[in-house]
Amino acid sequence: MAAEIHSRPQSSRPVLLSKIEGHQDAVTAALLIPKEDGVITASEDRTIRVWLKRDSGQYWPSIYHTMASPCSAMAYHHDSRRIFVGQDNGAVMEFHVSEDFNKMNFIKTYPAHQNRVTAIIFSLTTEWVISTGHDKCVSWMCTRSGNMLGRHFSTSWTSCLQYDFDTQYAFVGDCSGQISLLKLEQSSCSVITTLKGHEGSVACLWWDPIQRLLFSGASDNSIIMWDIGGRKGRTLLLQGHHDRVQSLCYLQLTRQLVSCSSDGGIAVWNMDVSREEAPQWLESDSCQKCEQPFFWNIKQMWDTKTLGLRQHHCRKCGQAVCGKCSSKRSSYPVMGFEFQVRVCDSCYDSIKDEDRTSLATFHEGKHNISHMSMDVARGLMVTCGTDRVVKIWDMTPVVGCSLATGFSPH
Repeated sequence: MAAEIHSRPQSSRPVLLSKIEGHQDAVTAALLIPKEDGVITASEDRTIRVWLKRDSGQYWPSIYHTMASPCSAMAYHHDSRRIFVGQDNGAVMEFHVSEDFNKMNFIKTYPAHQNRVTAIIFSLTTEWVISTGHDKCVSWMCTRSGNMLGRHFSTSWTSCLQYDFDTQYAFVGDCSGQISLLKLEQSSCSVITTLKGHEGSVACLWWDPIQRLLFSGASDNSIIMWDIGGRKGRTLLLQGHHDRVQSLCYLQLTRQLVSCSSDGGIAVWNMDVSREEAPQWLESDSCQKCEQPFFWNIKQMWDTKTLGLRQHHCRKCGQAVCGKCSSKRSSYPVMGFEFQVRVCDSCYDSIKDEDRTSLATFHEGKHNISHMSMDVARGLMVTCGTDRVVKIWDMTPVVGCSLATGFSPH
């Protein structure tokens, strides 16, 4: 049922510690239990399970509960040992687990949505359970009474959620590529602003309340860092994944961002460096280098008796250029481009060899990753996906041993 990977070579790669196998369908969420050798998982096979590490080193199911519908999202609050599970039918169910994690009691069901639940957050201070779903809404319900407090509807499926517990601001990503910043009240909601930058569905969000940074990952394979706290809304683009970015975790201590994509890619981004914002793409009717007309510029084509050219953009300066004036490719990590992108000839000449030094490390998780979470204090990460496998990783060789003071995975 489970296998222990017991060799631990000294390397700069994540070290696979354990694999948990036992679910009969895709695992939609996996969470490490703080201060315990345990994992909580939720799956499309309609079960929620608690796995505890035995003396043999293997993880075995301690308890499980079968739901009425496939499990699609999960949140766990360790201090109160409350688990909230979202389902494909739109309901959110609350459970309480015993101190020894060998018993799980059902508390109540919340009729939160009319369709699949995509994300859940529990606030102990307000006793709210906040969730998003495929019914295009974010809802918040009272955990004391079980009553609906409020709903806010979007124009697209709401796909992910983050929450600032101090200000009661909610960040809601949707399938149109937008992120809505909402102020939630006891029975009302106001839209503060909308963040637009992704060209695909927003798949995951991470909010750092200390530095007031929001990170978003999307199906356009990119990550955007939004500086909510200052510097005039500064945004940084990070491109290094080759598939949909599914999960994010920002490490405050080391100023690193860990991201996972659906092709199994695991990236660790160094955010403790001075980065440049990617430029806005400029519009022009002709190449801003050689001045040859683009194909829609009929007047200049007629006047110069030339065929129009296809428009491209330099990723470094943002100028509109033709293919001949942008024939070269280069990485430019300081602007977030970890793989080679189109640049104009003059920008290519301005990029030095040291400018191409990577500011991220990339690793292979060797399974489809649909969800990831980290126990930063111990330097542990858990990933899960459609292959039904849950993997537990030691991330300290990658992110630094200072995260895991006093912790030995063996």
